[in-house]
Amino acid sequence: MTYIEVATFPTLSFAQVRARLAARQETALLDVREEDPFAQEHPLWAANLPLSRIELDAYRRIPRRDAVLVLYGSHDGEDLAPRAARKLIALGYSAVHLLEGGLEAWRAAGGELFRDVNVPSKSFGELVEHERHTPSLSAEEVSQLIADEADMVVVDARRFDEYRTMSIPTATSVPGAELVLRVRELAPDAATRVVVNCAGRTRSIIGTQSLVNAGLPNPVAALRNGTIGWLLAGQTLDHGADRRPPEPTAATRAAARADAQAVAARAGVRSLAYPGLSGFLDPEHTTYLLDVRTPEEYDAGHLPGFLSAPGGQLVQETDHHAPVRGARFVLFDTDGVRAPMTGSWLAQMGWEVHVLEDVPAAALSATGAAPPDRPPLPEVPLITAAALAEARDGAQDDPAALQIIDVSPGADYVRGHIPGAWYAIRAQLGAALETIPAARRYVVTCGAGILARFAVADLAEHLGPTAEVFVLDGGNAAWRAAGHPLAQGETRLAVPRTDRYRRPYEGTDAPRLAMQAYLDWEFGLVAQLARDGTHHFRVV
Repeated sequence: MTYIEVATFPTLSFAQVRARLAARQETALLDVREEDPFAQEHPLWAANLPLSRIELDAYRRIPRRDAVLVLYGSHDGEDLAPRAARKLIALGYSAVHLLEGGLEAWRAAGGELFRDVNVPSKSFGELVEHERHTPSLSAEEVSQLIADEADMVVVDARRFDEYRTMSIPTATSVPGAELVLRVRELAPDAATRVVVNCAGRTRSIIGTQSLVNAGLPNPVAALRNGTIGWLLAGQTLDHGADRRPPEPTAATRAAARADAQAVAARAGVRSLAYPGLSGFLDPEHTTYLLDVRTPEEYDAGHLPGFLSAPGGQLVQETDHHAPVRGARFVLFDTDGVRAPMTGSWLAQMGWEVHVLEDVPAAALSATGAAPPDRPPLPEVPLITAAALAEARDGAQDDPAALQIIDVSPGADYVRGHIPGAWYAIRAQLGAALETIPAARRYVVTCGAGILARFAVADLAEHLGPTAEVFVLDGGNAAWRAAGHPLAQGETRLAVPRTDRYRRPYEGTDAPRLAMQAYLDWEFGLVAQLARDGTHHFRVV
């Protein structure tokens, strides 16, 4: 690969990027740092695409190769954006720019900076509550209703795995996009109260307002501040719950469909007949083709070219699924409920949204997970698990003989890694080598050995052309499958674990001060939106 000098990269200034966002011109503002520093501060429409994972994620998240990309991000004084730009150009992207002056220039120009992840979605949720006065109940009120055995159902709008980790007592798992489709079956009596919860605020607000917008006759309210509010009120959560709603009847589906389509029409969602899909797609627009049903339904049969994006999570994590602001969505479901309801929220967030209709069942010909969309894997020297085990044994009396470097996500490393392996972030291999003792041979590994293959060239840049660098064939999965032991914990961290931001609301041991600080941050998002002025949100 021919490297391009930094000076040759075109730049866009704060004013130019802001003007593009204001005009809704397709723009991907990309923060190439790891997730934790990204979460500390970034512009509203910045999406996190870590330098470490560009080859794995870019094609899926930025499908049009000539979309305008604007990169920024530094670590320990190094500007990571030029390195990221070189990789994106090598992947075929033709309109790669650097943000002039980086994040500091954005700040100096008066640009608003936001904390946390999925900020567009969370700030939109706060705006919805602010403008629509979404009804809510406190943890104390809901707890008393449960104690009184009131005529009430509690529905958890998060992913099922989140619900399993911790849930409100008696709650049933109904992920956000499923609410309008399924709640009528859970609460057929219009007098039954429906309480929607999530971990914090966004998904409960959007879920509750979805039911209000769809005209559900029941009294509906969000659990104010979700499981965070529940814990802060001194209440106890359940763990390992597995309640799911019954399948909706034909009559329930029909009523939900009529309501959802009316909501979508008010929001400006457009219809697209399936026979016209191929003609709708063109090289001048980035179009995200997304199936908003459950992952199980997607795996059983889906349209080729469509990716799985369950609707509730799509609304919650729009920046992850669609980094290109100004792009278009085409959404698909099989019931005429979930895609229109999901689309209604995306349209209110300023996206152009189309719902695919008239799709014949035979067209759902693809099964299983979508195939990975990434460049060909580099040809690198491989070592088998058996050979690595033998080399480890032989290096017991000679530490300079071998070093193993694991570039897996930090959480995966902690759960299980080859004994003696060093944890390193791929984009920070230079810094990692300042801690890892020098060796005659290096073996790079990760979960399945994919990211490790891309990391070999980076490692070779620091070690020189004569270094022996191998990739564990099949990665840690092959090591485990061969019956070799794994170590756990943060045994050898060559760099800090900044690849993932710890959400204040996740897990069962979140500090109370962090949870309260998170809620306080969410309450301030509406004011930040007003100062930023680039959102194009329109609450109907």
